[in-house]
Amino acid sequence: MEVEYLTTNHLVGFDKYKYSCKDTGPLSIYVMHPFWNWLVQFCPKWVAPNLMTFSGFLFAVLTFMLFAWKDYGFYASDPDHPEFPALPRWTFTVAALFLFLAYTLDGIDGKQARRTGSSGPLGELFDHGLDSFTAGLIPVAAYSLFGRGPKYSIIPFRMFFILWNVLFNFYLSHWEKYNTGVLFLPWGYDFSMWGTILAFLLAGVTGHESWQFILPGGITTGLMFEILLYSMALLTNVPVILNNIYVSYQEKTGHMRSFSEAMRPLVPVTAFFLITLSWISLSPSNILERDPRAVFVVISTIFSNICCRLIVAQMSNTRCDIFNWLLVPTSIFILLSILIKNAAFELFLTYTLCIFTTCAHIHYGTCVVRQMCKHLRINCFSIKKSSD
Repeated sequence: MEVEYLTTNHLVGFDKYKYSCKDTGPLSIYVMHPFWNWLVQFCPKWVAPNLMTFSGFLFAVLTFMLFAWKDYGFYASDPDHPEFPALPRWTFTVAALFLFLAYTLDGIDGKQARRTGSSGPLGELFDHGLDSFTAGLIPVAAYSLFGRGPKYSIIPFRMFFILWNVLFNFYLSHWEKYNTGVLFLPWGYDFSMWGTILAFLLAGVTGHESWQFILPGGITTGLMFEILLYSMALLTNVPVILNNIYVSYQEKTGHMRSFSEAMRPLVPVTAFFLITLSWISLSPSNILERDPRAVFVVISTIFSNICCRLIVAQMSNTRCDIFNWLLVPTSIFILLSILIKNAAFELFLTYTLCIFTTCAHIHYGTCVVRQMCKHLRINCFSIKKSSD
């Protein structure tokens, strides 16, 4: 069923939208952009940028599905569970290749749009909307590299907070643009993508055992990466975002929203975090230990829906939604699982929630893209020939 999720104000805002982005990352400026500028020259001009964006997204999904197939419970790399066969090295090599392709296609789609004269708000919305989903899928896939045991890695409870750390930092970049009007690309993105790709590649060459070591002071591999991710957020992302917003108010270059309006986008994502935290804390069957992958998929999917709505608001310069309706069925499902206290029933509800939220989010994304294409009179996956 077709639903028009975008209002008239959204569409009018998109008509006025102008792309504004700043990328100051040294790896991006001096390495990646020169490489992408060279590579995009070999891409035929009839290839639509959105097709490249979607292809890159599919490679990220395939990476996630590969590990879901070979290591659903995150036990394969855990030395404390020898009953689960270790992942063959080719899985890590394939994952490294898939992520490199996803990263590369995500880097050249905008350049292809400018080459073909097909730049527009749909391309940016499509790109960042899909990125909001892969922001959750890639860390979950990387979890299979270390396993879920505490000997070298981290337990699922700590992985829950790492996942939310990644998602919050992705969200904050778009919250920043909601207030400043400019998307400042975080330095950590390129470093984290290359770090993940190289980590997979090393495991593909030498085996996952190469990531099983303990540093002086009892710092395990998992703890090392945990410290690194939190440090990047606290040192290179959050302070920069807050400073950029502060400067935009000082110099009156941003949207100059009131404090309550500026903070409005943080309400739904914070509410969702608290809901999921309550779920894993009160779960009668300890659902996070029993099936962490399903919980992570639910979190990643609903987060992406919340983030996509923020992206729509900041691009169209409209008021951001303070509430996301997917939180209602999620809260009901979680409450039922807590009250009924049946392990099998909670697992059933988790799988049902997984399927329901995924379908709802796909429906939202599909309808928004179709509505944008209709309004802008363009095709999503092909470039219309000029009528001249």
